[in-house]
Amino acid sequence: MEQGQLRSPAQGRSRKSRFVLRLSGAALALSIALPSLQTPAAANGGACGTSQGIFTARGAIGSIKAKLARHESVRILAIGSSSTEGIGASSPDHSYPAQLEDDLEARWKENVTVVNAGRGGETAIQTIERLEAALKAEPFDLVIWQVGTNDAVNGVDEERFRALLDQGISAAQKAGTPMILLDQQYFPTIKDLARYERFVEAVGATGDTRKVSVFSRYALMKGWNSRSPEDLRAMLSADGFHMGDRGYDCLAGGVADAIHRMTSQPVAEAQVQMFATARDR
Repeated sequence: MEQGQLRSPAQGRSRKSRFVLRLSGAALALSIALPSLQTPAAANGGACGTSQGIFTARGAIGSIKAKLARHESVRILAIGSSSTEGIGASSPDHSYPAQLEDDLEARWKENVTVVNAGRGGETAIQTIERLEAALKAEPFDLVIWQVGTNDAVNGVDEERFRALLDQGISAAQKAGTPMILLDQQYFPTIKDLARYERFVEAVGATGDTRKVSVFSRYALMKGWNSRSPEDLRAMLSADGFHMGDRGYDCLAGGVADAIHRMTSQPVAEAQVQMFATARDR
């Protein structure tokens, strides 16, 4: 289960991800897929790509776009359990929030702070208490809520989980803060796959109903496994459950591209495919 201690984002990192985006067609939502490509990244534990659709955006993030136009700092709250905290990474610098911060600063050439509010072992009800408190304490331009793994594996009632998703979304909307839901991880030893995938589906369905964007970590990681179990293992830490440095790197790059597109394109009218290319290490 997702466990660990809260860590603050480190300073002074230098990051490296590169993606190529291609715009096509018109759609009501933004769907992003990462097709598998043969790139130099394969030598470092497999390319980030997958043919699975991994992101659905519902609406743009106009507040961030306006801030960037005024050259103002952007603050993002990354909240959740150990996958946000960065358990499995070799250092706090390699957690996904830390790498996301670097990716966005590299893209936008503006100051970005991604607050790492990950706390290992939490279920949704525990995270919601901290989410509500954080949103009341200070303003954020975006919340990324990583949710659902511990609820699925710890026996939380499915309907209760759906109600908690609604509660967390309502807290963000009351604060006027856009939200991205980051769904459950995929791992090779899921014991009750049918139950687990119902929890994954609950995140997607709730996002659809409440018009909240969803980044599917589950689809991303399952796509790696479908391509090759060795590719998935290369993305995981030694415990075979949490991501390692490479996995968090890929996750951060994908989320950064999704956010960037939502602040720079009329996503309600566009469908985007995202192609992973080489990452300078």
